[in-house]
This record gives sequence, structure tokens and C-alpha cells, in this order.
Amino acid sequence: MRFSDRSEAGKELAKGLDAYRGQDAVVLALPRGGVPVALEVAAHLGAPLDLLLVRKIGVPWQTELAMGAVIDGSDPAVVRNEETIRLAGISNAEFDTICQRELAEIERRRRRYFAGRVPLETAGRIAIVVDDGIATGATVRAAVKGLRTRKPSKIVVAVPVAPPGAVAELEKEADEVVCPLQPRMLGAIGYYYRDFDQLSDEEVIRLLAAHRV
Repeated sequence: MRFSDRSEAGKELAKGLDAYRGQDAVVLALPRGGVPVALEVAAHLGAPLDLLLVRKIGVPWQTELAMGAVIDGSDPAVVRNEETIRLAGISNAEFDTICQRELAEIERRRRRYFAGRVPLETAGRIAIVVDDGIATGATVRAAVKGLRTRKPSKIVVAVPVAPPGAVAELEKEADEVVCPLQPRMLGAIGYYYRDFDQLSDEEVIRLLAAHRV
């Protein structure tokens, strides 16, 4: 199974979230790739759409390999993949340097995407966290960890594609995980999309502006 693009993946994903239609839910997209997926989910549920700013902390010479992740907030939540850090021989100082760089990028995105708009309140609401796919799950685990401090009534992670192992790990952190496609040998997430082009900041801003509840 392959999705034509992120919008089609979002429509397919939304089918598994029907139980949340009419409930007090907020859909939180992980930018950039999660935004068009989350847009379809939010439209299907009639729920508001917002962003959850989180960044992967990649191994310096292989940035797609996550050795952790960090989520925005007054006290940023950091998730470390200790096995990857150990195998890559990364020191605490190296990890912290990259972490600070990713926090700076989060701040840039906050200024660019929100433009002074206050993020939606999640306390006491169902928070549905959406991305376009999961490889290791480190980024989404950081998102869930940080989101817990904002006291939603429930955290649901929803992604179109992820390996079973990553789903199982996420089920330990989130209250529910919805993932219609779970290949045992994942490879690259982009393989499961015919169109997997990277989104620009301008496209993210346009998609957010297009959704009104």
C-alpha cells in the first residue's frame, strides 16, 4: 500500500479516528510533513488545528538517524536514545550542542508560523498528535512527553505508517496509537508515498490559514 500524497494519507488516517468526532479534541501537527496529514484529520473531525513544535536530534554525520528529540515549552522536554548515543560515541557535550541548535530552530519556527498567535489550549482536551510517519519514534515520544505537562485529558498519536516496534513503544507513552499501515521492514517513510516532497514554511502557513473551525 502506498499513499498518493500526505493529503490522501490524512483522509485514510481520519477513518480510524471517527470516535473523536464531536468531542473536545484538538489536532496537533508535527511540522512540516505532519501538517497536510493533520489538516485532513482536523477537517474530518471538525476539530481545531495547531502545531506541536518538536525537533529530531540527529547523529552529526547521519542527521536522519535520531539520537533523541526535543519539544518546545517553558521547560523543554528532551528524549534521549541512549543506545544510539552509545553506539555513535556521542558525548554529553556534543549532544547538548546539537540540542541547543534544534531549540534555536524551534524558536525560529515559532516566530515564523505563529506570528504572535497564542497556541491552542490543550488542558482537559483530547490531544491528537499527527505526523506523516514514524521511523524510530523518538520525535513523537518527545512530543508526547512534553505534551503531558500541558495536562490534556487524553493523548492520541495518529500516523499513516510506522513499524510495529515503534507503535508498541509509543503505546507505552500515549493513551492510544492509531496507525493503519505497519510494515515490518519499514525502510524510508517516503517509500510509502508517491509524492513526498518537503514542505516550505510558506506552505505550512498557508495550510494553517486554510483551516477554520
